[in-house]
Amino acid sequence: MVNHSPMAEKIDTAVSVAAAAPKLTDGVVTIGAVAADVQPGCRVFVHYNGPTDQLTGLCAGMAILDPGASPHPPHRHPEEELLIVGTGTGEIECEGTVTQVGPGDILYCAGNALHGVTNTGPVPMTFYWSKWLAAAPSITSKT
Repeated sequence: MVNHSPMAEKIDTAVSVAAAAPKLTDGVVTIGAVAADVQPGCRVFVHYNGPTDQLTGLCAGMAILDPGASPHPPHRHPEEELLIVGTGTGEIECEGTVTQVGPGDILYCAGNALHGVTNTGPVPMTFYWSKWLAAAPSITSKT
């Protein structure tokens, strides 16, 4: 089990998929165009959040964790999620398994699986995340 610092337990920068938002459009969202959600030890940038042609909702962004910080306590949500470590080192917990991670490591987490991330290194840790809810399949009748 990850030992979260007291600072990490006080913040929660978890982002939910905005399925009711306008459909995402093609293009690039630069980091300069994204406002940061700044909390003690953590900065979260949400680049995309809304439905697509094939998904009920897609949410993607970047987080920067100071040493010892977590963006939120371990949690569950209905979306599947990928987390890609860009810089720094840390621990990722997924369904009770804790793994030491570094640049280039990727987590896949199924919907409703308990998961979390903590920077255990001496420098800031940057990770990129994407989570999504699949669109309900359309039902067509054969007549």
